[in-house]
Amino acid sequence: MFGSLGMPELVIIFVIALIVFGPRKLPELGKSLGKSLAEFKRASNELRNSLEEEIRVEEEKEKSARVTPAPAAPVAPAVVAAPVAEATPAPAIDPYTGDELYDRAQDEARQPVAETTPRGADV
Repeated sequence: MFGSLGMPELVIIFVIALIVFGPRKLPELGKSLGKSLAEFKRASNELRNSLEEEIRVEEEKEKSARVTPAPAAPVAPAVVAAPVAEATPAPAIDPYTGDELYDRAQDEARQPVAETTPRGADV
């Protein structure tokens, strides 16, 4: 009925309240206690309803943000590029002297490769 309070405990509490407050004040006390409980329930229900409403509004905002696609970027006409001749790399220049830097890889690429035979192979 009232949690873990049974009927004998409720009767004892009622008798103690009757002795402390008297028979004339007990109905007034019960009436004010009932009003206080009703007001507390009403306030807690309003709080719960307002929280649920805020959550629902936030979920709708998220849902509409997911559904609404971002505005599409304007489409520019395709530009046809002119054919480009094969570019040769520009020589590396020393920033301090302005002289062309030595590139070992280009130098080796210009020299012919000699035929070699594996060591120890008598073929």
